[in-house]
Amino acid sequence: MTPAARRFILRANALYLGIASLAGLLLLDLRAIVFGTGPEGAILALAPHAAIGFVEAHGLALILSVLLWQAQPLRHAHLSAVAVMALLGICNLVFWPIFTVSGMTAVGVIATCAHLAFAALQLVAASGSRARATVEAS
Repeated sequence: MTPAARRFILRANALYLGIASLAGLLLLDLRAIVFGTGPEGAILALAPHAAIGFVEAHGLALILSVLLWQAQPLRHAHLSAVAVMALLGICNLVFWPIFTVSGMTAVGVIATCAHLAFAALQLVAASGSRARATVEAS
């Protein structure tokens, strides 16, 4: 896999993560916290302190999207992206009832599939990155 292809994977992942995290922060988290509306409104009405988890998760995802966008197409960057996307996808699966209670099952399916697909793609890119580095070093 070429460095340009690996960079494209990092940037596509960053773009997805950035858009998804901004949408989560603005359309879900802040809407629920400030106005008590939207899919998270009912959840946060019953447990307002849970808002910190939503905001932290989406805020950190936004920060990580910036780092992925700027990352060089090196093995450690791809492995970091694998860890991020796998964590997010697995958390979605473990806490799946949040999607069903909030009526966002379709969003949950799309987000979880995208997280896990990018984790797999980044793993492939990391494997290619190591193989390429070994060939170039010879």
